[in-house]
Amino acid sequence: MSYKHVIELFDLLDSPGASGEVAATFLKKYGANDVFVETVTGKGGETDMVHVTIPGANGKLMGGSARTLGIIGRLGGIGARPEQIGFVSDGDGALTVLAAAAKLLEMSMRGDKLDGDIIIATHIDPDAPTRPHDPVPFMDSSIDMAVNNEYEVYPEMDAILSVDTTKGNRICNHNGFAITPTIKEGWILRISDTLLNIVERTSGNSAVIMPITLQDITPYENGIFHVNSVVQPTTATAAPVVGVAITTETMVAGCATGATNIAVIESTVRFIIEVAKDYGRGIADFYDEAEFQSLTDRYGSLKHLQGLGNY
Repeated sequence: MSYKHVIELFDLLDSPGASGEVAATFLKKYGANDVFVETVTGKGGETDMVHVTIPGANGKLMGGSARTLGIIGRLGGIGARPEQIGFVSDGDGALTVLAAAAKLLEMSMRGDKLDGDIIIATHIDPDAPTRPHDPVPFMDSSIDMAVNNEYEVYPEMDAILSVDTTKGNRICNHNGFAITPTIKEGWILRISDTLLNIVERTSGNSAVIMPITLQDITPYENGIFHVNSVVQPTTATAAPVVGVAITTETMVAGCATGATNIAVIESTVRFIIEVAKDYGRGIADFYDEAEFQSLTDRYGSLKHLQGLGNY
């Protein structure tokens, strides 16, 4: 269970004084040695990028061969001050991955080390801007998506879970979390059975799948409609990416306050923890390598979808 970590972090982040340094200090309490914060300024203001690495017992940092999992918390901001007072729905991605980091660090400190290395990245912005979006307003971001990818997507990541609040839509009406199909180099692949197994054991429910279109896996900067940023890391890596969407039955704006469901966040954290355990041990896979090779041999590369295309 990770309620302790979620509640402690929510209390810290639900403040106009929330910052990357506050989050880093919290993680150090749980044994983080490799954690750093960098403030990045964009056209909409500034935000604190937070990065923490948790070495595995057989991870590459220790000279081992276990695979490295990247866990990215996607959001515009955790607050929209002064327009809104308090923690906004959009902040759930940061809250989730930082709580997962705290739990993984505590496990490691107690002696339950995972096989593979874990790299966790997100950003903290308590006064991010908002922008119009149908059917409900979006949180905007102080920095562009390409900058997000630059600071959050690392070449060491062999696979990526990208966690994002995904409540402002009519296509996934479920109170909980959903996963997307695996996305790799422009291909929307079949859903991983091993990840479905983990969804079902951590949620106690049938797995819910977040629909993803080709539009959603192209870069934000092309101006085309995207459901949100849940799978945007795929535009910046060859690694397989699975989106973890925190969802609701009704449409909730990203800039809405009072919308964070602690029980759903905790369930999502447990899903991330279990994926981290199984991926490093080779029990869980994001995609079938032979099948992907067959697809590209037959139909060619779709890497052009990772770029801005032609105008």
